[in-house]
Amino acid sequence: MNLPAELKYAKTHEWVRSESDGTLTIGITDTAQEMLGDIVFVGDVKVGAKLAAGDAAGVVESVKAASDIYAPVAGEVLAFNGSLEDSPQQINEKPYEAWIFKLKAEKPGDLTGLLDAAGYAAAQE
Repeated sequence: MNLPAELKYAKTHEWVRSESDGTLTIGITDTAQEMLGDIVFVGDVKVGAKLAAGDAAGVVESVKAASDIYAPVAGEVLAFNGSLEDSPQQINEKPYEAWIFKLKAEKPGDLTGLLDAAGYAAAQE
């Protein structure tokens, strides 16, 4: 299982990277992309949307299934990775480089409620 130690994880298969400017970059884990299979669409992310933790922030569709992407913490969506519109397979190829959206957390301390790599791995067993 490929789980970079510097990231935080949600039980719903999102990874979170804290950026130096205080924003959060969010994508789906290697485990999630493996379960989904070949990804054919990523979208429905609304820039400017204010989300509660656990709210659907967008959707990922594969040849097998469609799955919501959830906000790991409450905040405002700042950006969507537009390159995924033409090349959604980036998530299959490099799941920890192909971010889906950026979020400004309402309360940065909420990140402490997310899992570290070991905690996420244990939750998958």
